[in-house]
Amino acid sequence: MSPTFDVVLVGATGFVGQIVCAYLLDHAQVETFSWAITGRSVEKLNRVQSRLGENPPPVLMVDVTDEQQVRELCGQTKVVITTVGPYALYGETLVKVCAETGTDYCDLTGEVQWVRRMLDKYEAIAQQSGARIVHCCGFDSIPSDLGVFYLQQQAKAQFGDYCDRVKMRLKDASGGFSGGTAASLVNIVKEAAADSALREALQNPHILCENGTKEFAHPPTLIPVQIDNAFEEWVTPFVMAGVNTPVVLRSNSLADWAYGNTFQYDEGMLAGTNAPGFLQAYGLKFALDIFGIAAVIAPSLLEKIIPAPGEGPSEESQENGFYDLRFWGETAAGKTITVKVTGDRDPGYGSTAKILAQAGLCLANNEEKTGGFWTPATAFGTILISRLTQYAGLTFEVLESSK
Repeated sequence: MSPTFDVVLVGATGFVGQIVCAYLLDHAQVETFSWAITGRSVEKLNRVQSRLGENPPPVLMVDVTDEQQVRELCGQTKVVITTVGPYALYGETLVKVCAETGTDYCDLTGEVQWVRRMLDKYEAIAQQSGARIVHCCGFDSIPSDLGVFYLQQQAKAQFGDYCDRVKMRLKDASGGFSGGTAASLVNIVKEAAADSALREALQNPHILCENGTKEFAHPPTLIPVQIDNAFEEWVTPFVMAGVNTPVVLRSNSLADWAYGNTFQYDEGMLAGTNAPGFLQAYGLKFALDIFGIAAVIAPSLLEKIIPAPGEGPSEESQENGFYDLRFWGETAAGKTITVKVTGDRDPGYGSTAKILAQAGLCLANNEEKTGGFWTPATAFGTILISRLTQYAGLTFEVLESSK
């Protein structure tokens, strides 16, 4: 039987889920697709539905931990979009059933340890069933993964070769820290604190690559505070590098190491020049260290301070938010290129919601890829870049390149 819906949003009553709902409702005015929303509470679902105008999407009751309910859901849709995290706690049943039933799937996870477990358990099943599973479809890691993809396509067109080294630098951003992301980070630290093997695995940037490793050594995902000669500014570690770097490296591995067997990628935050830049870089590094220590020593206290899952900024804050990412690449011959990727909403909520929705619609509208666990760049490539620039407020542009 043909699925009833193109996409079903799981977790529609959560904070990010409601933003995705509002975006899909608006987007339905410019593109035709069928969709539904799900959750565990009929009361909450009805409240969300009542706010979605005169022609709201249908409501489906689904508990993501109930395999039979999830199986019935997958029989009704081409694509499952889920915002229910932390995924290490609540996500496996959806991945398992989607892989078994051939249902396409995308999520917002930044939990690389969980993604690795899902790969080990269900990748072969998804390849056989035809299910396309795409993790990390929010701010982490679509702007990073597609930013590198865009840079490499431009480098190939201009230089006839890909860059074997790429840097991403967060130049500027405004927006709240996602409660779901914070909860996921705390959960990762908790898992790692209790498992020495996991701590070691998380230090491997190639954790998501085929066979989980590569023969050559790659620099750590969290770079040191230093002067970045490519950008002529002080640079400090970027907290999401531990998620984005493994995803970008997996994209290279899935593309048969097109960027080279020794391709290197790192991320950081630009802090400015001279003494002010130095002080800001070390201040940001100190804040990151304190967060990590608190997550290990006093996670329950940290959870009281950081935003809770389901909480987030006002609509005004989301609309006033933005981000500006810069990518610099260098070929083996020394040719360089710099590109810019921007988003017109705060990264953790407004932009993430639009990106996730477009990833799901991209799966529903494009059946070129075979089943398996894909990254955003390898699943979508230029198709999603076009959709994001047309419908989701992102820009991709070349700033400069070698002559």
